[in-house]
Amino acid sequence: MIPDFRTGLGYDVHRLVPDRDLWLCGLKLQHTHGLLGHSDADVALHALCDALLGAAALRDIGYHFPDTDPAYSGADSKLLLARVVELLADRGFSIGNVDITIMAEAPKINPHIPEMQAIIAGIMNVAADRVSIKATTTEGLGFTGRREGIAAMASALIYKV
Repeated sequence: MIPDFRTGLGYDVHRLVPDRDLWLCGLKLQHTHGLLGHSDADVALHALCDALLGAAALRDIGYHFPDTDPAYSGADSKLLLARVVELLADRGFSIGNVDITIMAEAPKINPHIPEMQAIIAGIMNVAADRVSIKATTTEGLGFTGRREGIAAMASALIYKV
């Protein structure tokens, strides 16, 4: 039988504000600002959830975890990702690999990548080398360059055998 390979893309943006924790890839980072959102606003995990859901044609994160539902107020995005992984497994999908790019001027992401990979790999039950995380600045351009927010893009490969 030929495996059924599918790919998905995800993108998310959240505004940086004072007096909020900064969560990226399931890890709390020390920073002067955090991301504003209904949940913990982990922009990278939100993009990843959208990539995985998109690959399985299961709509988007807002459909499954609407910001109008008080149950998700302050929600831990690691739990949202775990639920997405369950949705995929229920439909017979396995995760091949994921790739995340975080666009931010600060804080520095590179020192945290191994820990972020381990967190995400653990939630998805895959080897850490199947989780790619990269970071880039936007060279001072746009809302990320002005440090008004952080954006993330993600791609995912899933398959059914």
